[in-house]
Amino acid sequence: MAFLPPLENEDIDDDFILERFAHYEQTRGFVPNSIRTMARRPNIVKAFMALNQAVLYEGSVDRQLKMLISLISSVSSGCLYCQSHMTNLSHIYEAPDEKIADILLYETSPHFSDAERAALDLAYKAAQVPNAVTEVEFDTLKAHFDEAEIVEIVGAIALFGYLNRWNDTMATTLEPLPAERADRLVGESLGWRAGKHGEPEQ
Repeated sequence: MAFLPPLENEDIDDDFILERFAHYEQTRGFVPNSIRTMARRPNIVKAFMALNQAVLYEGSVDRQLKMLISLISSVSSGCLYCQSHMTNLSHIYEAPDEKIADILLYETSPHFSDAERAALDLAYKAAQVPNAVTEVEFDTLKAHFDEAEIVEIVGAIALFGYLNRWNDTMATTLEPLPAERADRLVGESLGWRAGKHGEPEQ
């Protein structure tokens, strides 16, 4: 159960935020409870939504790869809420089900290219505590991506450093659609479960 409940639209008196919520509803089928909770401080949620847009939806790194980077970062950090959301968004951006299920097998799975392996390896190690990235990971990454693209990749990892801490700390309640997708696509391969983000146990 969430430590702070998400706000409903009628609790929010800001047209810009409500317009962005309508966009989420249209593109994802729901508004994430994470940003509904954040909306108690409009400047925080607006800044977050702008950063999210710039990091995940702009630039030249393939969006599907950015979703997979965000997924493996969330797996590495242990945030079940973000794992479900990024499983869902990886699916929306047409990552094959087999690729999503094999996310932790990126080093050996035939579903990943060398460039994807380099980005996912950096993301997996960067999300660990302490951070496990060395010069080796950057040398491998530089063989496939230019400096601006590396900034995008690290931006996605860092964005989910924020979201992983937010949602794990808040115990944000998981919405039905990402929960269903995560259960179907990574329930077996990752042992995914809703945990504290699901309904309270009876």
